[in-house]
Amino acid sequence: MKKGLIKFIMLAAVLSTVSMTVSFAQEVACVDVQKVVVSSAKVQALKKEQEAKAKELVAFIEKARKEVSAQQDTKKKQALEEKYNKQFLEKREKIEKDYAEKLKKIDADISAEIAKQAQQLGFDMVVSKEVVLYGQKDITESVIKSIKASNK
Repeated sequence: MKKGLIKFIMLAAVLSTVSMTVSFAQEVACVDVQKVVVSSAKVQALKKEQEAKAKELVAFIEKARKEVSAQQDTKKKQALEEKYNKQFLEKREKIEKDYAEKLKKIDADISAEIAKQAQQLGFDMVVSKEVVLYGQKDITESVIKSIKASNK
């Protein structure tokens, strides 16, 4: 998600550079997207949630291994392995799907907050700080404060 967001913002920065040559009257700000993402309470909570789910998967695997290794009958052992493999894949797929959905929502929330702050501060355009070598007003801290305030 982070890499995709950064690539999107970099593309937007390139496109904005082209449009800036057409119109010099635009007010442009920059934002350190990575810093905003890292400081987001929602991102931190999602990370903790993913870590907990990973631990649950590890516990599931350990339990399955014990049961499979305790089984003496080869056919039953193979059936157990297939059963647990299927269950593991289903659990992992559900975790990944839930994670992607939550990450998409967080991404949309952060993008909306950046746009909101830019509008409130009178900027026509926001580019990623990673592509700005010189100049531009940095609104990163304003965005972070606003996101923290909206999470209360």
